[in-house]
Amino acid sequence: MDHPLIDLINARIAKAEAEGAFENLPGAGKPLPECDDPENAVLTRILKDNGAVPQAVALTRELATLREALRETSDRDQRRRLIRDMALLETKLEIARKSR
Repeated sequence: MDHPLIDLINARIAKAEAEGAFENLPGAGKPLPECDDPENAVLTRILKDNGAVPQAVALTRELATLREALRETSDRDQRRRLIRDMALLETKLEIARKSR
């Protein structure tokens, strides 16, 4: 089933092409970059452009932040909380890695 606006879309593309809108574009004449997952290429690009990262990466970064905080503090209660939080994050990270 065609999109209800397919004729309008095609007319606008044809007009832009006739006016030279697609000439001298960056990367013209070069092959498209390889794509591992063509079905999700647009979604992947949107996520990447907006700084989204896989859960495992986000958890690893958060864990690194907690480790740094642990190195910098000598307060026993704070260290205890940090170690507890690190253990929880390590468990979440293990689950995220297994669910891939």
